[in-house]
Amino acid sequence: MRVGLGEEVGHRPHGGEAGAGGLEPAFAGFLEAAYEVQAHAKSYLAAGFRIDCVRANGERSTCTPDFIVRGTAGGVWIVETRGREELDLPQKMARLKQSCADAGAAGTAEGGPRCGFVHAGQKSFDLQEPQSFAGLVTSFRDYPQAP
Repeated sequence: MRVGLGEEVGHRPHGGEAGAGGLEPAFAGFLEAAYEVQAHAKSYLAAGFRIDCVRANGERSTCTPDFIVRGTAGGVWIVETRGREELDLPQKMARLKQSCADAGAAGTAEGGPRCGFVHAGQKSFDLQEPQSFAGLVTSFRDYPQAP
């Protein structure tokens, strides 16, 4: 049985209820079905995983990415899902790219996993209907960085 970073498969890692709509529950279901996903977890504020970033207006802020994914090939992916476009999205993605580069460099120096990120927007997810996590990573190239 596959385990989602601290959660047993079959539990709702997105914290949503059965029948709840939106991109996050759909994406959580996609991760459950993706054969190359070894484990995944929904990130949330109480977990404390935040990335410092700067908003479009210059204010300091934090970003809590939506999902953390561990692939069967050993890489770790940070996934940001978006149902709607935000003015701050380019800044968040730039900061996420830098954070993954820093974490990846530190991790690989210590023999740990590589880190990458992918942005999955609602429109792209609905239109492209990826069949695998690798397919999602290669086709969702708005803000790419592979581990």
